[in-house]
Amino acid sequence: MIRMRIAIALPVLLLGACTWVKMEPGGTGVRVLGLDAPVDGCTRLGEIGVSVKDRVAFYQRNDLKVRDELETMARNEAIGLGADAIRPLEEPAAGEQRFTAYRCGTAAPGRSATPARTTPPASQPLQLEDAETYPIREE
Repeated sequence: MIRMRIAIALPVLLLGACTWVKMEPGGTGVRVLGLDAPVDGCTRLGEIGVSVKDRVAFYQRNDLKVRDELETMARNEAIGLGADAIRPLEEPAAGEQRFTAYRCGTAAPGRSATPARTTPPASQPLQLEDAETYPIREE
């Protein structure tokens, strides 16, 4: 009886960890902006609504995986609108989220045309005490 329950529960749990949404060609060219990121110089093209399963039977899926799939779906949809950037309108809820699609061109949204000057950080030696090493077997 216990083996039967395990045989039923195991596939459900494993499916809950799977990524069901794949990135379309061109989706990698769509930038994802932060929730409050400025979109100066970008043209608003529309809104995108996406949803995925956040629960599989009694199993609550990993929140990070659900967010990742929602973002991937929104990027895939943005391609059809001719957008090169998306910005979430809200946090995900019950496996659903809305995004705004933008065309920003080559200018990065929220950044000035001239980059700020920064000085590189001081070089610090590598702390080997904190590193683990493993031998490599050559055949």
